[in-house]
Amino acid sequence: MAIEETADAVATTDATDTATDTATDTATGTVADTVETTAGAITYPVAPGYQLNVRSGPGTNYRLVKVLPYNSRVPIRCQRHGQKVSGPYGTSDIWDNIAPGQYVSDAYVKTGSDGFVTVPCG
Repeated sequence: MAIEETADAVATTDATDTATDTATDTATGTVADTVETTAGAITYPVAPGYQLNVRSGPGTNYRLVKVLPYNSRVPIRCQRHGQKVSGPYGTSDIWDNIAPGQYVSDAYVKTGSDGFVTVPCG
């Protein structure tokens, strides 16, 4: 599931606005929060019940930068392939760049997709 945000939506969002996009599971009829837009930046939830390691590169062999607390949300600036990791959202070799020099495994981030949801890192 790809998430798109138009330039109009970004332009009308200011620093105090917060909007939550929801997805409805047609099989169960449940509504689940998938992404949140804050000040024009889309953020994705980290898997519930997990503190997430942030690495300096796309693999567990990279230096640990910090640990995100439970119930965190992360922006995804770009994505790249790296070490394959298994987590609550499956097994993936996709790593999400959340800030300069900071990567988290996509297997722990609820993006609603098993592929890229944004641009590849350069």
